[in-house]
Amino acid sequence: MKQIQGNVDLSNLYLKELPSILTNVSVTGNFSCSDNNLTSLVGAPRSVGRSFWCSDNRLKSLANAPNSVGQDFDCSDNKLTSLTGAPSSVGGNFYCISNNLTTLANAPNSVGQDFDCSDNKLTSLTGAPSSVGGSFYCISNKLTSLAGAPSSVVGNFNCHGNKLTSLAGAPSSVGGNFSCVNNKLTSLVGAPSSVVGNFVCNGNATKFTIEQVRAVCDVKGTIYV
Repeated sequence: MKQIQGNVDLSNLYLKELPSILTNVSVTGNFSCSDNNLTSLVGAPRSVGRSFWCSDNRLKSLANAPNSVGQDFDCSDNKLTSLTGAPSSVGGNFYCISNNLTTLANAPNSVGQDFDCSDNKLTSLTGAPSSVGGSFYCISNKLTSLAGAPSSVVGNFNCHGNKLTSLAGAPSSVGGNFSCVNNKLTSLVGAPSSVVGNFVCNGNATKFTIEQVRAVCDVKGTIYV
């Protein structure tokens, strides 16, 4: 496979397609094709050693995305309806914010840092990464359940602004803050058993008490009800 040393920046060039010369090429640094008019990733490199950015385009699919990305993968602000074609593993952060996603099928199985799928139309977290080295954000979707969420999160877990009536499926442990603000919760059953940071659960159908939170979760930080 041919290799390009360093970074490739094709952002803000009004591109409608990627140059075919990049197909089956490995880029050792960053690759950016953000802020164009792309509807397809045909022509994208096969692997990117550092970060891959394709945000702010018109992509409806991640088909032909790199097979592996060493650091961040950002496909936010497109027209994606699924993550089919995404890399199987991402070493850094994975951002798929502000699309039309209704499913996380084919999301990376492992993400080294943060995974953010906020501001979509998700009704399920099925297909979400099983391992997240940083924080997990699924804010402002249409979730009625947390089934499919990672079993543990090293950083923060934020699911505020959904339609949750239960916390069943939430991670068993959260290394940072846990927020389930502005849902329709009537019970805290299923909440993480331990939260190292703060636990925030105000703005739900039931106004919970600090005692109710402590009955289901060992919270090291502050509880906001």
